[in-house]
Amino acid sequence: MVKQLKIVVEKHPDAYVAYPLGAKGVVVGEGQTYEEALTDVRSAVDFHLESFGSDALEPEATSSSGPGSAGGGSSG
Repeated sequence: MVKQLKIVVEKHPDAYVAYPLGAKGVVVGEGQTYEEALTDVRSAVDFHLESFGSDALEPEATSSSGPGSAGGGSSG
């Protein structure tokens, strides 16, 4: 089964930066063009999968009990 990832590509003044949304760990690609950044992040994702296994790209769970969540504070 092939998992699909959403990849964000951002244009910065001197390069493009690409990364998958919600992945565990840091996976980033960069390049002088959109295509170079996309190719680089695909290579980084492949390396991440080979190194850490398919679970390494599962989206991280978010907690609703953190400091900024509703109902997380105390009254008094």
